[in-house]
Amino acid sequence: MGLRKKYLKSRPVCKVTFTVPKKLANTAKKVYLVGEFNGWNIQKNPLRKTSRGYFSTTIDLDKGREYQFRYLLDDRDWINDPRADKYVYNDYANCDNSVVAV
Repeated sequence: MGLRKKYLKSRPVCKVTFTVPKKLANTAKKVYLVGEFNGWNIQKNPLRKTSRGYFSTTIDLDKGREYQFRYLLDDRDWINDPRADKYVYNDYANCDNSVVAV
């Protein structure tokens, strides 16, 4: 699992599927994808829980860029994606952010 990328031939866009495995989601009821692509809006990109217990969502991102992001579990716990393309330190939050490169 982790990040799955599908580049479109017809547009300069990459469909990126973000997945939080059951093991990382633990007992979370809600998981949100929060990052530069949505203005760090904690409500804009909720992940759906699947029948297998993991959370997932797919969004379109412009190609040729890198985007910082994190996951928010139950409106209180922030986690990174263990399969991110890289990590960047965030002085404001005093932690690393996950990065997806498309």
